[in-house]
Amino acid sequence: MRERIGALDAFRGLTIAGMLLVNNPGTWSAIYPPLTHAPWHGWTPTDLIFPFFVFIVGITTHLSLDAREQQGVSNRAVRIAILRRGGLIILLGLLLHAFPYLPLTRITEIRIPGVLQRIGLCYLAAALLSHGRSSRAVLGWAGALLFGYWGLQALVAPPGVARATLDVPGETLSAWVDRAVLGSHLWKQSQTWDPEGLLSTLPAIGTCLLGVLAGRWLVRPAPLAERLNGLFAAGAIGMVAGLVWNWFFPINKNLWTSSYAVFTAGMACVAIGVSAWLIDVKGWRGWARPLITYGLNPITAFVVSGAMAKMMGLIQVPYQGAETSLQQVIYRSAFEPWLAPRTASLAYALGFVILWYGILRVLERRGVVLKISLWPGRGTPRSKGSPGPARRSR
Repeated sequence: MRERIGALDAFRGLTIAGMLLVNNPGTWSAIYPPLTHAPWHGWTPTDLIFPFFVFIVGITTHLSLDAREQQGVSNRAVRIAILRRGGLIILLGLLLHAFPYLPLTRITEIRIPGVLQRIGLCYLAAALLSHGRSSRAVLGWAGALLFGYWGLQALVAPPGVARATLDVPGETLSAWVDRAVLGSHLWKQSQTWDPEGLLSTLPAIGTCLLGVLAGRWLVRPAPLAERLNGLFAAGAIGMVAGLVWNWFFPINKNLWTSSYAVFTAGMACVAIGVSAWLIDVKGWRGWARPLITYGLNPITAFVVSGAMAKMMGLIQVPYQGAETSLQQVIYRSAFEPWLAPRTASLAYALGFVILWYGILRVLERRGVVLKISLWPGRGTPRSKGSPGPARRSR
């Protein structure tokens, strides 16, 4: 029986906790710079969260599919299960976007792209492309997606634009594809493009495939320390390669540029390697227990906390002579009076993260885990985890 690598749960939990932290400030007008996205080109710590989750989805996708292959499940059954699971993740994303479903415009004017939708598409594509194929073939698919996307963005100018550009958000090829296919069902803050748009999902699939390769490396029949050394080395190479590629194809989270995909995959490898060395080799588990709690129940943490945050923003209550959202009443009364604006905003976000740790801890103790299982009636083996959704801080 393959050993359980606790660092994978901890790493997934770190990304989920990070998502809740950056998604739920007390006020969007006062945020410390590391907790915001880069305006366009470049990156901040916040820009690492989503690709880290896509990468861990790739790892756990391989682990769950490999477990079923060893049980002799037919290829047809595997493909059907992949389609079902990916479709459910996408549906969850659409349902969360439309929540609380009233007024009706929340449905008719719904934003179609989104974090869960991208997670679902990445999972579908990576699982189908990697299932039954060699690691060399998987690497070939990842390379084709990343280099092909680079060529499209750098060489193909959309209609009405004189030459291909990456510097003007609304004039990129990705923006044109989003408008042509999805019309007005895009991110409201940008209107003319979407950070989880269609074309930029291609390199995100590449990120997921790189995660699949990392998963295959982690289950090799070799001592764990040796596997972690290889993972760390590959991560260092990926980070350097991404930074070099940045000179020609800027690191950009909204476009999910190929340099961004390689750089963040490399950093994810290093982070997992270090975490696994601390947790699984040295046995220093105490510091990671809260993260593991988050990592064991990612769907609940993301979807239900997202619904909670939406409701807190929609519920209006009287406060200082005006109708104010419940979220702002809590922030203004409990945090704003005694802390500097940025610190107060961060304290509220930390409070939200701690609250959800408490909720998830109770669920963990009771054995309640909400997951989208690959197989109806049979969950993925606990030691492998299951790719859950993530949420962006937009």
